[in-house]
Amino acid sequence: MQGEGQAIGGRAMDSMTGRLLVATPALKDPNFDRTVVLLVAHEPGGALGVVLNRATEVPVADVLGDWSELARHPAVLFEGGPVQPDSAICLARMRHPVQRVKGFHQVSGAVGTLDLSGDPERLRENLGAIRVFAGYSGWGAGQVEQEVEDGSWFVLDALPGDAFVDRPDDLWPMVLRRQGGMMAAVAHFPSDVALN
Repeated sequence: MQGEGQAIGGRAMDSMTGRLLVATPALKDPNFDRTVVLLVAHEPGGALGVVLNRATEVPVADVLGDWSELARHPAVLFEGGPVQPDSAICLARMRHPVQRVKGFHQVSGAVGTLDLSGDPERLRENLGAIRVFAGYSGWGAGQVEQEVEDGSWFVLDALPGDAFVDRPDDLWPMVLRRQGGMMAAVAHFPSDVALN
């Protein structure tokens, strides 16, 4: 539940729903090397998110036809994570975030998940953009909190446009640079240097 704290290492951790997990150079899992993950759910039982910066070459039109006109450039599927790669999660940005729309579940502000079983024509006037993810990233109870504590992830605030950037390959350094200070320096960390 959003706003509920969990005890991690003797302190409470609030829900991270709507925040970014940004991979640190110390993260060893190749599934998440230099990734930016938007957490769409974080509850005591676990967390679920989608990788925002792993575009594929598969056009949304090839998979979801009518929805492709609403897909933000690049209008391709994204690798949301290693869990259930045959499933799809759709993120949407609403034009009017206070308006209730059937099938839209708010994550943060105007951004949320969208049920793709609806008619895109009926939603067109309410949607600013969508992005479709094949698979997702998932963590069991306490797992993501432990990974954060171990230094694998930075937990950072998301901006409404992060999930819909035109150049997703640039998202990892972009998010780090806007933090300033030492965090901005991490954006220039060479990708071929191994940390022990």
